[in-house]
Order: sequence, then structure tokens, then C-alpha cells
Amino acid sequence: MRAFPSEDLLGKAPEGTPVPDSKIELPPVVSRAEAVAFALMALLVIVIVAVLYFARAFFLPITMAFIVGTMLSPAAGMLERYRIPRALGAVVIVIAVGAAVSFMVGLIASPVMEWSSRLPELGAILKEKLHVFDRPLALWQELQTMVGGSDTLATLQLPKFEWVQPTLEFLSPTFAEFLLFIATLILFIASWKDLRRALVMAFSERTARLRTLRILNEVETHLGNYLLMVTMINVGVGIITGAICAATGMPNPAGLGALAATLNFVPIIGPIAMFVVLVAVGIIASPTIGAGLIAPACFAVVTFMEGHFVTPTIVGRRLSLNALAVFLALAFWTWLWGPMGAFLSSPLLIVALIVKEHLMPVNSPQLPEE
Repeated sequence: MRAFPSEDLLGKAPEGTPVPDSKIELPPVVSRAEAVAFALMALLVIVIVAVLYFARAFFLPITMAFIVGTMLSPAAGMLERYRIPRALGAVVIVIAVGAAVSFMVGLIASPVMEWSSRLPELGAILKEKLHVFDRPLALWQELQTMVGGSDTLATLQLPKFEWVQPTLEFLSPTFAEFLLFIATLILFIASWKDLRRALVMAFSERTARLRTLRILNEVETHLGNYLLMVTMINVGVGIITGAICAATGMPNPAGLGALAATLNFVPIIGPIAMFVVLVAVGIIASPTIGAGLIAPACFAVVTFMEGHFVTPTIVGRRLSLNALAVFLALAFWTWLWGPMGAFLSSPLLIVALIVKEHLMPVNSPQLPEE
């Protein structure tokens, strides 16, 4: 049996002689302990995701209350500086935010209820308006028949409206979830100072306490600024959208503006949904399809400017968010918790980035020159 060169050296060299380093580069070997640790970590992530999914009736209101409460805590601190007790300030803040949300819902609900009662009639009007596309569809059908395809687009079929009631049931939380959210939100804002102190003092080392304090301060500051800036931007988008709808003769421009401001809190999905709504309303309410597409086109320009220039300039100065990370977070939390998860995706991503920067700081090396 032939021995390897390293074995020959070991056999001939006397004891105590250092063995020269081998020039053969061996591939990296994953130890058994590392493989077991990776498998256990993967199982832990799967279990956490499964628990969050199946117990979302409990975790979603709690998480929403924690995130919103952290955003509103600076307002409670400001009221406290005017000698208003923090518990009373928490109740006042929640009532004020609830009144603002109720006002927005009232602007949106009246046209939605009116239009939902006329869905069959509006569907017939929309189908009649879209008959202009019958000739292009017929040409497409003939082209498919010539190449041997199926004639599935003979006429333009509108979707049925049976999805309206299940969608509203999915979007509206149950009374228990709403009550849990409100109670947790008030208690969280009222006890946030004591909770911060308890989290900081839970560590015995001074370095860990300082790190925890910096994390909590940054989370509170960034989430508060995020809520303020995004709210102001979305209100501006709603006002501009309402003005566009009023100028183009769209029905109920105030409700459409409020809907645009509300949907714009959901990244990517919200503006797309609003664009579809404006297209449908414009085609139904306008005498021609071209006139009905003016408002959606203007809204697309506004949202493009807001998404690519205004929001990155204002929000990006405080915490830069990668577009791919925002999209993946949006997709994951929307799949996990629905529309409320989509609203929470960006704040949760901000919290995760802040925690990661403090727990795993990276000393970015200089890239080598090409």
C-alpha cells in the first residue's frame, strides 16, 4: 500500500521534529456540531413562524400595539413635560389617533357603501365601456387560431363580485382583537418608561446596559420619525389625489383622496390597489375611456415622484432601507399576517436593522481596487 507524502515524513522524522505545512489546500469541512447547530436553528425559525401564523389572533394585535406604542411614546413624553400624567397622556393620545382614523374611515366608508350597493349596475356599465376592446381581442383570437392556440379570449369577461364580502371580513379584525390592541396600546404607552428601565437593568454588565439603552433610544427615535414623516407624506399624497380627482370630474374626490392616503401606508401594494380603483372609477364615471384614465395617470406620476424622490430623501436620511429588503419584508409579513402585516413590514424591518447594527457591528473593510 502506498503511503502519502505526509505519512512518509511522519514515519522517517524523529520525534519532536516539526512537520512542515502541507501545500495541498484541503476543502473547508463543516463539522458535525456546526451541522447540528444549523439544523436546530432552522427548526427554531420554522417553529417560530408557524406559531406566529397559527396564533396571529394573539400576536398580531400585541405586535401592532408594541410598534404603534413605540411610535407614539415621544408624544406621551412631550405631554409629560407639560405635567400631564403619562397614563392620562396615553389615553388622550389613543383617543386623538382613534378620532383621526375614524375621520378617515368615515370619508372612505360612505362612497364604498354607496358603490357596493350598486355593484351589479356598475359592473354592467364597466363591461359596456370596455366593449371598445372587443376588436383587438377578436384579432388576438384569430391570431391564436392561426397558430393553433385556444380561443379563450373571445369576449372580455369581468370578474364576479362575490369576493367583496370575504375581503371585508378578512380586512376587519374581530372585536376581541381590537379590544386587545387598544388595551395593550394604552398600557404600553403608559408603562413604557418603567419597561425601558426594566429592560436596561436586566443586564448586569455596564456595557450590555449601555447597548440596550442605545438600541431602545434608536428604535423609539427612528419609529417616531418614521410615523411622523410617512404620515405627512401620505396626507400630502391624499390631498393631491383628491385635487386631481376633483379637477378631472371624478365622483367623491374627498373619499378617493382619503383612500389614497390610507393605502399609501402599505408599500408597493397600496399604490397599485389605488391605481386600479382610480382606473375602474374613472372608466365608469367618465364619458370616454381616455378621459377616465387621466386621473390614474396623474396619480401614477405623483406616486412615482413620492416613492423615488420624496420618501427616500426624507426618510432615507434617518435610516436607509434597501429596496430588496423592503420588498421581501413586505411579501413575508403580508403572507404571514395579511394587510396589517404589510403595514408593519417597514417598522419591523427598521427595528431588525437597528438591533442587528448594535449586536453585530460590521467594520466594513475597504474594497480592493480593480
